Amino acid sequence: MDETIIVIMIKDEHTGFLEKELGSYKVERHDELIYNTYAQEKDGKYIVFMKLTCDRNVEDWEFDAIYDYYDTQTVLAEAESIAEEEDCYNPTWIVTFDFIDNIEKMEQKIQKILDLHYMELKSVYDAISDKRDEY
Repeated sequence: MDETIIVIMIKDEHTGFLEKELGSYKVERHDELIYNTYAQEKDGKYIVFMKLTCDRNVEDWEFDAIYDYYDTQTVLAEAESIAEEEDCYNPTWIVTFDFIDNIEKMEQKIQKILDLHYMELKSVYDAISDKRDEY
């Protein structure tokens, strides 16, 4: 399996423009769960914003069910915050965490967050598989 390289760019808080590259990181699995990612400077440090989504297009009834059953505490074990982003086609969460100025540690952090998100999604899919009539 090929690895994916993601680039984290610094996003200007006022203009929304991506200004410069903060770093490039390899992702070994679950890269399809990343919708986008960027960093912003706050109080002299960089905060990474990673939007995570589903690994497939969900049916209409699944949209609310996934949000209802998704336990954000799973991802919060590695992240500073997680919030639902409801303006997307599929369920999406904005995960934030501190930038780590060490490539290997940053790659480990990103991979751990992706692994936790993937694990939680699979759990949610199992939990809602028989709930179509409720939604």
